[in-house]
Amino acid sequence: MSDHEGHSGGPPATDDDLSLPKATVAKMISELLPNDVVCAKETRDLVIECCVEFIHLISSEANEICEQESKKTIAPEHIITALKRLGFDSFTTEVEDVLKDHKQQQKDREKKVSKFEQSGLTEEELLAKQEELFAASRAKFQTTQQ
Repeated sequence: MSDHEGHSGGPPATDDDLSLPKATVAKMISELLPNDVVCAKETRDLVIECCVEFIHLISSEANEICEQESKKTIAPEHIITALKRLGFDSFTTEVEDVLKDHKQQQKDREKKVSKFEQSGLTEEELLAKQEELFAASRAKFQTTQQ
């Protein structure tokens, strides 16, 4: 997929359409700065522009890597390779750690047992319980209407 193709079927986004949530960036900046230091609005906007440009640079490089491998989906490995190609080798260790944590969180999420499985009841027992609750609710509603 080239840089000029749209992703949602509509016209491709222009650079003016691309941004990051200002409140989120402002919060991140304020958390990183000492309490007695403030960040001007223009500075925050400049940081946002730099972040957007960085993301654009990395994603464009990752897209080229993806195309060279005849892939249609940018994988995390493409991002890591793009970082290395662009001279951001010092970022790769932290990116790999975050990726590892993310994969572990995904595995843990899949292992979570549903409420249905936790209840220990059969589907028929759960349906009967639901009907009881509906009947009790209807009765309570009808008494308040009289």
